[in-house]
Amino acid sequence: MSRPIRNESPMEFFKQRVERALANQHVDSSDDTTFYLIRLLDDFVRPHRLFSRAGVEPGQPLAEIFLDAVASGGQRRFGLLKLSGDLALFVCGFLSESLNRSLAGSGYYVRLGGQAYGVLGSEHRLLRDLFGELAEKFAAFADVLCEVSEECALTDDRNLLRLYERWRQTGSQRSAEMLRERGILVVPSSDAVH
Repeated sequence: MSRPIRNESPMEFFKQRVERALANQHVDSSDDTTFYLIRLLDDFVRPHRLFSRAGVEPGQPLAEIFLDAVASGGQRRFGLLKLSGDLALFVCGFLSESLNRSLAGSGYYVRLGGQAYGVLGSEHRLLRDLFGELAEKFAAFADVLCEVSEECALTDDRNLLRLYERWRQTGSQRSAEMLRERGILVVPSSDAVH
């Protein structure tokens, strides 16, 4: 049986799912930050827009983009830091399953993305609240995007070991809750990120 074709834009599609995931996970988010998350997913429908705005070739490693941002100034610095945060959030959240095949774990993306947004918040007075919230709640917003991804059937959370590793590396409250729902008691350790 084929699924009916829906006549909605990617923004409308992601708006419903992001708002539902925020509510499901009890994550408080300002309207501006909620819109930012929706727009981020919309941008990744056509990722060339993100890269071209920052003047970066698609496929350039995240660490290189971030280091280039740190060494840059002005509008270029802003664009590269924003791209660093956006890429880290998208990969850590929406593409979290891809991290199982990566040398860098989700903790790396949480730290790098949170730092990129934190720098943006500290350097841009008008955007302080937006980027400050993204930095402060980076792991929670990654969990929100992960739920949206799962709803889109792009990931599979049946592998308990991967779910446990995600919780251990990021301190993700959502992952901890999913483990508890499956009867696994999670106890924070000194090497877990919180």
